[in-house]
Amino acid sequence: MTLRIRTLAAATAATLSLGVASNAQETFEMTSAFGKNLPILGTAAITFVDKINSISSDVEFEHFDPGELVPALEALDAVSNGSVDASYATSGYWQGKLTAASLFAAVPFGPEAGEFLAWMMYDDGLDLMQRMYDDAGYNVHTIPCGIIAPETSGWFKNEINSLSDLEGLNMRFFGLGAKVMEKLGVSTSLLAGGDIFPALERGAIDATEFSMPRIDARLGFHNIAKYNYFPGWHQPATLFELLINQDRWDALDETSQRQIEVACMANITDNYAEGEGTNFGAMKENVEKNGVTIKQWSPEMLGAFEAAWNEVAVELATSDAFFKEVWDDLQEFRANYKVWNDNIYLPRPRN
Repeated sequence: MTLRIRTLAAATAATLSLGVASNAQETFEMTSAFGKNLPILGTAAITFVDKINSISSDVEFEHFDPGELVPALEALDAVSNGSVDASYATSGYWQGKLTAASLFAAVPFGPEAGEFLAWMMYDDGLDLMQRMYDDAGYNVHTIPCGIIAPETSGWFKNEINSLSDLEGLNMRFFGLGAKVMEKLGVSTSLLAGGDIFPALERGAIDATEFSMPRIDARLGFHNIAKYNYFPGWHQPATLFELLINQDRWDALDETSQRQIEVACMANITDNYAEGEGTNFGAMKENVEKNGVTIKQWSPEMLGAFEAAWNEVAVELATSDAFFKEVWDDLQEFRANYKVWNDNIYLPRPRN
């Protein structure tokens, strides 16, 4: 009897062991380009992790702030080579490696959030984005995972009344908009969020753009630069992506893959709503408590920005065949979308 009990116990233990092994949870270490305490940008990565971990028993994501695993601007290479499993960021951070990357992040004078998502999800945008990584030899799978409405277009220490006021400024600037500012005589650099305030404080940069008012408030730009300019011509919408190492993605079963996609789609809604629902308070506080002057670019300045952008787009399309393919595809979609946009929405009067 004792032998039979021992044998049964051993068999049961082996069966349980096999069951645990066959249902082992896949853990993904995910680096974020934005610190978890940063509103809207940082909270989006945390919210995605909460969503996927709450709906999947087979996949678990672990969030890491920028710099804990790799610096924010090194995440693409880290995910591709497998040293990090996943990254939450925006593809505009890879513009130095991939010329077309910012077309999938934020386009000057380009689509706002609804139109951007339409191109990505119901036209060619997402297929082109994945092809960009594949053709360049990156071993990554990309999923749209967040979006925000327009950003502020800059914090300046001095009022900007003409193009001559921009000439010679050193400014932190993101993506394709940086190329526009460079055409207008601004020297630009791409700094991670946590590096911007110290650079402003010590005078390494004269001005900066980063994100929405509530996000910028957390970083304290208003303490040094008192002129905050709108509208966000350089980023009418900003799309964020979840990058997953392709080998890790391929090893997942279809259910786990769909759960990650569903969590990202839910995160897009949450991210957009948080941005739209929480920025006006920061703007009011900037004016009423922080001594910030909110400025609108004049039609002449916006016209100059747009003219410079059109030149940049032609130059990039001429020098990079894939950029041209993506740009042409986006322009074709926008021309078709215009039929809908011009008829269905109320006009937006400007004061």
